[in-house]
Amino acid sequence: MRKPRLELSISERDELWSRWRAGQSIAEICRALDRASGTVHGMLSTRGGIAPSARTRSTRTLSLAEREEISRGVSAGASVRSIAAALGRAPSTVSRELRRNDGRRAYRAAAADTRAWSQACRPKLCKLARHPRLRLWVATKLCRQWSPQQISGSLKRRFADDERMQVSHETIYRSLFIQARGVLKKELKQHLRFRRRMRRPSAADRTGRRRGGLSDTVSIRERPAEVEDRAVPGHWEGDLLSGARNSHIATLVERQSRFLVLVKVDGKDTESVVSALTRRVRKLPVMLRQSLTWDRGNEMAQHKAFTIATDVKVFFCDPQSPWQRGSNENTNGLLRQYLPDGTELTQFSQAELDKIALRLNTRPRKTLGFETPADRLQSVLR
Repeated sequence: MRKPRLELSISERDELWSRWRAGQSIAEICRALDRASGTVHGMLSTRGGIAPSARTRSTRTLSLAEREEISRGVSAGASVRSIAAALGRAPSTVSRELRRNDGRRAYRAAAADTRAWSQACRPKLCKLARHPRLRLWVATKLCRQWSPQQISGSLKRRFADDERMQVSHETIYRSLFIQARGVLKKELKQHLRFRRRMRRPSAADRTGRRRGGLSDTVSIRERPAEVEDRAVPGHWEGDLLSGARNSHIATLVERQSRFLVLVKVDGKDTESVVSALTRRVRKLPVMLRQSLTWDRGNEMAQHKAFTIATDVKVFFCDPQSPWQRGSNENTNGLLRQYLPDGTELTQFSQAELDKIALRLNTRPRKTLGFETPADRLQSVLR
């Protein structure tokens, strides 16, 4: 049963951003907070994945302890000047504090402190918002497919003596991904080299969640020749098919017969994907459990555990080389007839996914001489 979307408390929001900064995936955060993926993803997407800066209290403002001293002084009937002297503050500071919070009779320290904290939030306009000429320059260069770092560097060279025309690449990224700033139009994000909807924190590198985070992988170049020429059954190609609201399913295609297996997964994190694949692959006949070729997505970071549990070797494609899983890529394209872009894939049960796979497996394929994948696989198993 899907968890309902509930509003996050302040402490839960703090924990969410703390886990995101530490490099955890959305699925891991959902499990830790026991919240629906839509709730967590919605909170992250409103800020483009960029964690808000921690607020700090100015030393010039009254602290909660000082407000409690004011409250005790008022209850004891002390004058404003005597209360101020005890705090080491100006009498006008104490006087304004009382006037802002309903006077001496109704003053409450905790309520006054909460009110002051909420009213102190006055976000400062960023540099791009304050300087239209700079903003136009940045937007123009983004349209020419310049990266924020290239823009920032060129501005420092061209306007070396004018700080108003200089901006950091981080400010450009923040203005793109945090649309609440209202500075750069979100359409400009499509000109970035990697068209991500959200930014991942730098800690994601250290936790192995980027493409380069896989360890102890075996390259596709070490795959046996029998796999390449499709001479032996039981060698598979796999990938994740993505849908709306950060939903996914795993797709497995047998190279010789083009037989398709769809696997329901709870999330994109490696634990969810590997455990689901392991359960499904162990149901296959032993002769069909030879190897699996996957792209360099970090959902297979636990590939060693998968191999130990299934005795299926895992080979990884070269970066940005989807053609090395040609059968899987082609089948994923055919799947879009049943699972169009924008479909929320969590709504499908495993039984429903099996029915979709059956329809594709019983369709004649030109590459098989118009034999169906099911018939081809069946002939191998006889």
